Amino acid sequence: MDPQRLKEAYERLRYLEEHALPRLRPHGGYSLHRAGSEQLEERLRQLTDFTAELSQVVRQVIEAFASRPTAPSGPAGG
Repeated sequence: MDPQRLKEAYERLRYLEEHALPRLRPHGGYSLHRAGSEQLEERLRQLTDFTAELSQVVRQVIEAFASRPTAPSGPAGG
């Protein structure tokens, strides 16, 4: 397992949780039934972007578990 790659994937996931996920959650009285076609298209685009990004994070986690750790850099080993 490569702990650095796993850490990077975790940081990316945290970013998604903090920035992208809140935009996908319904706001107050927001209803998809009353949304116009432009609003629905925008929500679908946001959901598609989020899904693609989440897929990349999952792939990064799998690759981190499947790979060897990266060699330490510098004379002190990190």
